[in-house]
Amino acid sequence: MATQTSRAATGLGDPRTGSAQAGSAQAGQLVGTATMLGSALSNQVGAAVAATAFPAIGPAGVVAVRQWVAAVVLVAAGRPQLRSFTRAQWWPILGLAVVFATMNLSLYTAIDRIGLGLAVTLEFLGPLAVALAGSRRAIDLGCGLVAGAAAVVLARPQPSTDYLGIGLGLLAAACWASYILLNRTLGQRVPGAQGSAAAALVSALLYVPVGAVVLVHHHASGGALARAGVAGVLASAVPFLADLFALRRVPTRFFGLFMSVNPVFAALVGLVVLGQSLGWVECVAIAAIVAANATASVASLLSGRHRTA
Repeated sequence: MATQTSRAATGLGDPRTGSAQAGSAQAGQLVGTATMLGSALSNQVGAAVAATAFPAIGPAGVVAVRQWVAAVVLVAAGRPQLRSFTRAQWWPILGLAVVFATMNLSLYTAIDRIGLGLAVTLEFLGPLAVALAGSRRAIDLGCGLVAGAAAVVLARPQPSTDYLGIGLGLLAAACWASYILLNRTLGQRVPGAQGSAAAALVSALLYVPVGAVVLVHHHASGGALARAGVAGVLASAVPFLADLFALRRVPTRFFGLFMSVNPVFAALVGLVVLGQSLGWVECVAIAAIVAANATASVASLLSGRHRTA
């Protein structure tokens, strides 16, 4: 009797309680999914807004403002204790700061040269490569081959091919892969978000002389600076906070799966906001890369479920 009373008091064994918990978890996952979609859309709209400021202050000027905005947001969120960091903690922080600086500048310069959709798709190969690198499954190998073939199609020689833009997109991909690996190291050595916040601060400081020279040389207008600031909020602050919110409600692997919407949103936003259209060959290649990532993510998710079953 005592056991039954205890169960009744705690809700254990009550099907209504179980249904309520399942419904709450389902609602949380729906909210998390909507948040991830909003984060991806905000990121690509921010990149498009940034592109509208390129004629006035150039990609370097926009990136400088974006780095400063990102530093303010991340430092406020992470509150890094800089004086307490050891040498072993500072090395990955400095590495991540260089990656931040290089990744954003290479991506935005690539966007300026080859368009938003193609640049983001090439950058997307970075996390896909990291996801597939440690796998030994045949399906992952197949996904890697499909993504590689699609990337070759995107970079195929044509009279109008901008090889520098393609190279910068691939450099951004290498930086994103490095960002993932360095973040893993930081997560082991530095508590919370302090590592990313410190790296963003160092990266912002690196861009102070760069930004000063660019902004003075270009005689930046208030409108251009405002658009660069909006880009920093939409492409840095909103995605960072939204992703933190979403990761509390959805599994990490499910989160990884939704990264595949970024090239799709980039192509759509590039068309609607910037008027950058893609040929059917480029659209098929982008779709192949997105499908390869989605397939690999779903296979990994199902494999994880089988191992835990």
